[in-house]
Amino acid sequence: MTADETSTAHAGHGYLPEKGKFIRRLKLIEGQARGLQRMVDEEVYCIDILTQVSAMTKALESVALGLLHDHMNHCVVEAARESDDAAAAKVDEAMKAITRLVKS
Repeated sequence: MTADETSTAHAGHGYLPEKGKFIRRLKLIEGQARGLQRMVDEEVYCIDILTQVSAMTKALESVALGLLHDHMNHCVVEAARESDDAAAAKVDEAMKAITRLVKS
């Protein structure tokens, strides 16, 4: 698949209008991960590290929920307009993603 075909194949993702927001949030999370590494390297008190792990986990959950929201409002809605079978498939796909998020 060429670069043009790849960009066309992904042109309809629901999160694209919010892509910049997601990228910024993920870069912040990346910084949090580096901060956690530094804390361990500097032998910071374990409870302080766990507090930062919790903050990072919540930040990742926020990104996941935002992506899920956009998926439901775009991909699932578009599938529902297409057909009942397409809608059911997208809902099943979303439920599997939700199940993975809840289990993690």
